[in-house]
Formats: sequence, C-alpha cells, structure tokens
Amino acid sequence: MTDNNATPSKSAPENRATEGPLDDSEANPVRPYIDLGGIKILPREGLNLRLEVEEQTKRIVAVGLDYADSSLQVQPFAAPRSGGLWDETRVQLRDQVKAQGGRVEEREGPLGKELLAEVPASANEGSELRLARFVGVDGPRWFLRGVIGGAAASDLEAAAKVEDLFRSIVVVRGGAPMPPRDLIPLKMPATPGSA
Repeated sequence: MTDNNATPSKSAPENRATEGPLDDSEANPVRPYIDLGGIKILPREGLNLRLEVEEQTKRIVAVGLDYADSSLQVQPFAAPRSGGLWDETRVQLRDQVKAQGGRVEEREGPLGKELLAEVPASANEGSELRLARFVGVDGPRWFLRGVIGGAAASDLEAAAKVEDLFRSIVVVRGGAPMPPRDLIPLKMPATPGSA
C-alpha cells in the first residue's frame, strides 16, 4: 500500500470529537470519570479495571478493562500536532504478529482501520491461537491504542459494547512537550474520599 501524503494522516472516526474517544478539552467536566492521569474512564456496571505495571520501573504502562466477557487494553501516546501514528503503528503491529507466527488481516471497523489478528497464546495457555483486534484512534496531539480480546474479538454484540467503552475514554494529553510515541503518563486512581 502506498500513501501519497507526505505527513501521515490522522486515522479516526469522523465523529470522534463528539462520540469519542474524546480529548480532555471535549469531555463533559461534570461526568464522574475515574482519573488515571493520561486517560479518564467512565465507570459503568460490570467494568473491571486493571493497571498493568512494568516490573523494573513500577511505571503503569497500560490500562486493562474487563467488560462484556472481553478485555480491552488501552495505551495513550503523545502524537505530533499534524499527522497521526495509527497508520505507521498498524504496519509495525502486523509485522510483530507475523514474526510471532500469528496471522493478521487489516479491515475497516467501526473505529476505522483495524487489525484482526490470531496471535499465539502465552505458554501457560497452551498452543492455541488467540483472536485479538487492534484498534487505534488519532486525536489532537495524542494517539489511543486498544487491544480487544475475548468475546468482543468475534461476537458483534460484545464488540459493540467494548467499542462503546473505547469511545467513552477521555485522553488527557497535558501541555508538557513530549516526543511523539511516548506513553502519556498513567497513574493510580485516587481512592474516593482522598481528593
């Protein structure tokens, strides 16, 4: 596939600014979000939140959301003001999946271009291939990546619920200068009553 544009275009649903994922400046300030630093999550019935921490640095590197018999792992990254990261990231992911012995196909999904991949399961899960959907949305100066597993990788009803969850996320880029592709810092949520 060749791209005729010099700067990579942004890849996002046309209604991203109203339907999400939202930029902090676009979000309703009175909604009761769970503040995780670089992203805010709207609580909902049946949603379980896990923070994925890097062993050596103790830095939170991803947020795992369990919902509708599915998992959604999200990571917010800094992005250039012009252009997006999803087109380039998709190529890297496709190569990684193939290098691991998996299969991958690009398709048009409700959030734009996405990858449907069959990835080798981890050693303790046996030798099966696991289905995963890689989704990404370029926002203003940020890029939000999601990996969808479980029922939402193949079941349309579960997929719609998880896509809605992904779109309800608010990305808090902050004003500090950050190199593109740097993970926007995530933090533990404040416990209620310890504002």
